Amino acid sequence: MSIPSTTSPATVTRRKAMVTGASLLGVLGMPAIVRAQAAPKIRIGYWPIAAGLPFYAAIELGYFKEAGLDVEPLKFAGAQQVMEAVLSGRSDGTANGTGSANIAIGELAQPGTFKIFCSNPSNVKNVLDEVIVPVASPAKVMADLKGKRIGSGPGIQNVTLAKTVLERGGAVGATVVELPIGQHVAALAAGQIDGAYTLEPTGTIGRMNGTTRVLEAGVIARYVLGDPMAPWFGGSASLSSDFIKKNPDAAKKFVAAYGKGVAYVRSKSVEARQYLKGYTPIEGALTAEVPLAAYMMYNEFKPADVAHFQKFFDLFSEKGIFSSRLMVDSMLYKG
Repeated sequence: MSIPSTTSPATVTRRKAMVTGASLLGVLGMPAIVRAQAAPKIRIGYWPIAAGLPFYAAIELGYFKEAGLDVEPLKFAGAQQVMEAVLSGRSDGTANGTGSANIAIGELAQPGTFKIFCSNPSNVKNVLDEVIVPVASPAKVMADLKGKRIGSGPGIQNVTLAKTVLERGGAVGATVVELPIGQHVAALAAGQIDGAYTLEPTGTIGRMNGTTRVLEAGVIARYVLGDPMAPWFGGSASLSSDFIKKNPDAAKKFVAAYGKGVAYVRSKSVEARQYLKGYTPIEGALTAEVPLAAYMMYNEFKPADVAHFQKFFDLFSEKGIFSSRLMVDSMLYKG
């Protein structure tokens, strides 16, 4: 290549380097920096509870890295904050355990934002939700909590469900008090509340330290869905539609890698429990004791499952929490 006499030595050096780089590109393929740019960072918000286990396991076992993905877990104090991070563009999705109703409220605020690709159904067998009481409480059934002070986790999903369970269980006149879930056992032990609608591992913590007992487990399936074995899709993993649209290949790889995490938890639940450490307050002997939710990927939903999910959403419409009826099917990831 001929270089004009007015070109500086530095420019000549740069151009030679460009020619050399172009030649290497033909031999080695795309430079590493370009390959890195092709895989965007995927920011996933999570609430530090047991239901997020497939996400934690997929990170620790390297499933995302194997797929060529750069996934950044973002820890939040509550499900509402996880949802709000997606709405504001600070997060690209949510891990399992994020309240489905919280996600729905975000969807109603900005229609078309959330696509659910995995949910964590629970019931009387796969326990997540429960009502607990002090170990010495005389309460035998839900109706025995009439007129009592009952704790509930913070946020509209927890409070609405607590009130509905108490009302339908015959505990008329009960007062619901919002408390962080981590304070439920201590508040019961101190006599500040008479019972609590809570989520695991709270019941297991109270049982193991001898201060509380479970009055009834799987209460949402029983009192909201009308069947103790019905799946309550209380938490969900999602991706934002904006991320899926801009990064379709990365989105498919992410969902597939997340699915490997689900398969691992299903097949090796004992080994998987170790990955609760560091992501949740669950450590030591508690990791072997805490119940695990079930998981359902977007391509495993049957019409009956969608119907149960819809019945859960419809409760919030009936209570006036949702501004309008939201159809679950419109929010499911289609692959």
